[in-house]
Amino acid sequence: MTDPETDRRMLEALVCPVTHAVLTYDAEADELISKAAHLAFPIRDGIPIMLVSEARKID
Repeated sequence: MTDPETDRRMLEALVCPVTHAVLTYDAEADELISKAAHLAFPIRDGIPIMLVSEARKID
């Protein structure tokens, strides 16, 4: 079983692959949001998918 605090720290250490800006975690959608790039990166089975081709465009 994974420690939720470790998971949160790991997510906070990630940056946007496009802008290198800080990402925001959206727990409800289970996504990492890059406000600078207007992209939402999905988290699947606990693994952040940091590929631009897999990201969803946001306003």
